[in-house]
Amino acid sequence: MMAADPDSKKPKGAAAFDLVPIAELQLIKGVPFPKSIKYRQLILTGPPGSGKSRLVRKIGGWPEEGYIDLTLDNWWRAQSLSLRPREVHLGFPFLGFDEALTVFDQAWLEASPRPRLDHARILLPPAKNHFFSTNWRGRFVFEFLIPPATKILEGRLKRKRQEVHPIDRDVTLEQVEKQVDVYREAALHFKRAGILIYVRDDFNGAPKNISDPAREVPRL
Repeated sequence: MMAADPDSKKPKGAAAFDLVPIAELQLIKGVPFPKSIKYRQLILTGPPGSGKSRLVRKIGGWPEEGYIDLTLDNWWRAQSLSLRPREVHLGFPFLGFDEALTVFDQAWLEASPRPRLDHARILLPPAKNHFFSTNWRGRFVFEFLIPPATKILEGRLKRKRQEVHPIDRDVTLEQVEKQVDVYREAALHFKRAGILIYVRDDFNGAPKNISDPAREVPRL
């Protein structure tokens, strides 16, 4: 088992996890990725301001943003996921809300306290159960871009001055921390379900695996 990255800071709260380096990497357009993945498997996701659009442009991915509602049956068959690599926003189920919300929807932003993720309503691709069935859990690799909240806030405040993204108008550190927590929690949930995921906590850094002693699954 690989030693924990000494430079990786463990976040606070229920969404806390440790990250460990991925041993074997490859370069795609000068950007490090796990050696085991293929370019066309990549789905990039993360909270607002985490660098998704910039990374997609850098590696020459699909230019338009996608969206998937994790509460919908067969979301893994969505047309938006057939165009890869691309940036995809996730619609999450939250306790107290009937419909899925992104972490920049007004209903989520205005809720007090911030609603908790409803794990039971997140639908997951079926496992491959016979030779001729589709391996949906192996078709995609989700990169979760989750830099520290303070770093995200710095970039979003810069965007706010440029007035290019309306969602930055009322941004605060508390808001960004909660958005980061949702994506950390979702990344850990996906990993424990056997979906291929990894985390990039620094736009200019290397991808990392989640260290989850409670339930280790094969790493990338």
